[in-house]
Amino acid sequence: MPNHRVKAALVLSAATLAVASSAVQAQSCDRACILKLTDQYIAAMVAHDPSKAPLAHDMVFVENLKRMQPGEGLWKTISAGPTTFKIYVPDVTLQQAGWIGVVRQDGKPMMLALRLKIASGKIAEAEHLLSAPLGGATNPNIATPRPGLVRDIPAGKRLSHDRLAAIGIRYYDALDDNDGSKMPFAADCQRRENGITTAGEGAGAPSIKDDNTSPIAHDCKGQLDSGTFLYIDRIENRRLIAADPVTGLAMGLSHFRHPFTNLPYKVKHIDGSTSERNAENMKYKPFDMPAAHIFKIGPEGTVHEIEAVGFIAPYQSPTGWEGVKP
Repeated sequence: MPNHRVKAALVLSAATLAVASSAVQAQSCDRACILKLTDQYIAAMVAHDPSKAPLAHDMVFVENLKRMQPGEGLWKTISAGPTTFKIYVPDVTLQQAGWIGVVRQDGKPMMLALRLKIASGKIAEAEHLLSAPLGGATNPNIATPRPGLVRDIPAGKRLSHDRLAAIGIRYYDALDDNDGSKMPFAADCQRRENGITTAGEGAGAPSIKDDNTSPIAHDCKGQLDSGTFLYIDRIENRRLIAADPVTGLAMGLSHFRHPFTNLPYKVKHIDGSTSERNAENMKYKPFDMPAAHIFKIGPEGTVHEIEAVGFIAPYQSPTGWEGVKP
C-alpha cells in the first residue's frame, strides 16, 4: 500500500548519488581497500579484539537495533567465522561496505548482514543484522552462496553504480505497493530469506491454511502482484547502502512494520480466484522485521537473485540510529 511521505523521505535520490560521486576523489578507500577493511573488521571480531581493526575513535555501532560499543554484542559471542558462505558488496562511491555471510555465535551458525561506513580510511559506523538460519546448521542453502551472487559481470557489460543503486531501491516500492512491475525481476529470479527459498524455483507454498486449492504465484513478480504481502503495513528506514558494478550487486537495508490492522484482505490465485487472509488464518501479534537484501542485477538490468537476512523485533522498535548525523 503506498506511503508517499515515507518514499519521499527515504528513496535514494539521484542528487544524493551525484554528490557522492563527485566527492569520491577525496576519499581514501578504493574497492580493494574496502574489501580489505571488511575482512579486517570480521577478523577483529573473531579475535574479540577491536584494536585489530581500524575503527574511528567515535565509531557508532548498532547490532539488531541496539546501540553498543565495539567489543560488545557479536564481538563477544562470535566463536568462528566466516564460513564459505560470504557475499561482498563494496561501494567506492558511497564509501560503504555491505556483506552477508555465515558465522558462528556460541558454536551455532548465524547469518550476519553487515554495513560498514568508511571515513578517511577508518570504520566510522558498523551495523549488524544477526539471525539464525531457518533449517539450522544442515540447511544446504547456507553452505555456499548461489554462483550468480559471487560471479563478476564482464567488464564491457557492467551497469553504472547509480543505475544499480536506482534498481535496488525500487524493491521496497514494489513490495510496499504489492506491485511486481515496479522492480525489474528476471524470469529466473529466486529469493532466499534466512536460508529458505521464498520466491522462484524451489519456493514452498505459504504456511497459511487456505481452502482454495489453486496455487498462489511464487515467482518474484507474481508473488508481489498476488497481494500476499498486504500484511506489511509500511517499510521504513529504507537505505541503499552499497552497489558494486564489478559484481552487479546492490544491497539495501530496511525496517518492516507489521501491525496486522488491515485484516481481512484478499489474495489472488493464479487462476484468477481469490481467498481471504483474516484473523483466523493469520494469528500473529504485531512485530517488526529489520532486514537486509542483496540483489544480483544482470547486464540487462533485471534481478536474478535476492539474498535476505531479517530478524523479528518488537513492534514499533526504534532503529538504533536515532540522533546519529547522516
